[in-house]
Amino acid sequence: MTDDRLIGIAWSLDRLRWVPTDQLAEVVERDGLCMWAFTNEPPDAGEELTDRELAERTCAGCPVQDECLELELRTAGENTSGVWGALTDDERRELYPHWLRRGERAERGPRS
Repeated sequence: MTDDRLIGIAWSLDRLRWVPTDQLAEVVERDGLCMWAFTNEPPDAGEELTDRELAERTCAGCPVQDECLELELRTAGENTSGVWGALTDDERRELYPHWLRRGERAERGPRS
């Protein structure tokens, strides 16, 4: 993923910067498609998918992708794994430094 794309994603998350983490978690758990849509069969259904394809398929149409991504960056940071916010873990690790440079967040306060 290009730096320009990562910077754009980091900017798009700015609207969530002051939403408390517990509220983000509540929204993701309540409205996240992956929390309830795939209870019987996962989106890969036995297919061989790349991480990118799995992320796209799992998160397709989810109304809280940004909230999910913001939550994962806050709580897991560089130790992220799995599919969150329609990005692979490698993409989130690349995004993390750009996200950190965007400044303050609800519980983190001013950047140091």
